[in-house]
Amino acid sequence: MTIDEQFMHRCLQLAVVGAGHVAPNPMVGAVLVYDGRIIGEGYHQQYGQAHAEVNCLASVQPNDQHLIAESTMYVSLEPCAHFGKTPPCADRLITEKVKRVVIACRDSYAEVDGKGMAKLQAAGIDVTLGVLEKEALQLNRRFFTYHQQQRPYIMLKWAQSADGYIGETEKNIAISNAISNRMVHRWRSEEAAIMVGTNTAITDNPQLNNRYWPGLSPLRVVIDKQLRIPATHHLLKDDQPTLLFNCLLRKIHGNKEWIQLKDDIHFLPQLLQALHSRGMQSVMVEGGGQLLQSFIDAQLWDEARIITNTALLLGSGVGAPILKNATHSEAPIQLQQDSIQVFYRHTTA
Repeated sequence: MTIDEQFMHRCLQLAVVGAGHVAPNPMVGAVLVYDGRIIGEGYHQQYGQAHAEVNCLASVQPNDQHLIAESTMYVSLEPCAHFGKTPPCADRLITEKVKRVVIACRDSYAEVDGKGMAKLQAAGIDVTLGVLEKEALQLNRRFFTYHQQQRPYIMLKWAQSADGYIGETEKNIAISNAISNRMVHRWRSEEAAIMVGTNTAITDNPQLNNRYWPGLSPLRVVIDKQLRIPATHHLLKDDQPTLLFNCLLRKIHGNKEWIQLKDDIHFLPQLLQALHSRGMQSVMVEGGGQLLQSFIDAQLWDEARIITNTALLLGSGVGAPILKNATHSEAPIQLQQDSIQVFYRHTTA
């Protein structure tokens, strides 16, 4: 591992601390190094507040500030070049006369996309691009999918028995354990939206919020084409913001919005376009089986997280979705009897 890679690893470690707090901005970490010694660190902590580079520079102690102009700034994403919620980070690095900037990956957002690097180079700063690029792209896969594919990043999630069933017919049954459930709520805190279909909404009467982990709850998205969900269910009764995609009406009542589908058959592109237009960078699809399989069959998914209760045999019930074109990631996570596997959709690109 090179020296540049070592310090970029630290940038990525810092960046991920912002998960669940910075969207729709990307997660970014920054490290300032002088002669092999870290003199500053920072990460983007909260949407609308200072970016990683600014926090990094602010962390430099008074007795090290004279070293900034002779230091290297490592940053996990190309510094911004435009005025948004905050001033351009590229301008700040130029003002501070940072000697060298090492960047993991380019920012595909149209307002940045190469402009940050161009500013730095025009100011005479030595710029290196592509250090741990693959890892940096993976970290902000939601951000890049949203901007490059014009849709949210789609994560599928389900829990299944050891013999491949996700539930019993017309009956709610707990499959995963309490530890796994806590992890699921952590996942919810990291995604912009969460989605279920009609049968799951009726049978399970879910709340679809984040109760077991610090952080925000995702926007609830429900497919209820014929408006069959009872008004007494959580999704309609409580005060949590909810989008309800249906074929019958369009209206807004309080924090509930009914969005009418133009085409019942090709509804997935419609709902993804609606979520994209609302700035939702990611959506976690939690069921049921029919909705999950619809995303798989349409090849409109990016990641799948599957929890298998290795000690539970149901014998019959609702069959688990069949994943296609899937690539394993790391080894399964074992939480007592639950085995959690992560898959990514295999693409030829």
